[in-house]
Amino acid sequence: MPIVTIQVTREGTRPGADSVTAQEKAQLIKGVSHLLLDVLNKPLEATFVIIQEVETENWGWGGLPTDEYRKQKGWK
Repeated sequence: MPIVTIQVTREGTRPGADSVTAQEKAQLIKGVSHLLLDVLNKPLEATFVIIQEVETENWGWGGLPTDEYRKQKGWK
């Protein structure tokens, strides 16, 4: 029984959106489940998909919190 965890940033996928939509999450769950069916022959009903949304203050790169890194790069 596979368990797949997907982490996404809580920012949305377009301007004005502050998180991934329920429809986008459903597409991720369906796509990952079908990938495991196609590649590993795992039945859809045996595959669990967990989606975790991570707030921007809880991750970073380049040795900086995300918002600070983006400010330095002139993003957002």
